[in-house]
Amino acid sequence: MSSEKYIGLDVHQATISVAVLDSMGKLVMESILETKAATILEFFAGLRGTLWVTARRQHTARDLGYVAQ
Repeated sequence: MSSEKYIGLDVHQATISVAVLDSMGKLVMESILETKAATILEFFAGLRGTLWVTARRQHTARDLGYVAQ
């Protein structure tokens, strides 16, 4: 069995939602992390094997230039 893991990060201002899949595509872990460097590093330090990571940043209306008036 491969030790590869596929990690998806959905990045928000205060939190990051994380999903970890094994090499067969089975969900092996879900977590919500603070968007602090130490928290993120600690999470990744606990994972073993080859890690493939992708991230998506959630945009807010303010990020896109929309402001409530």
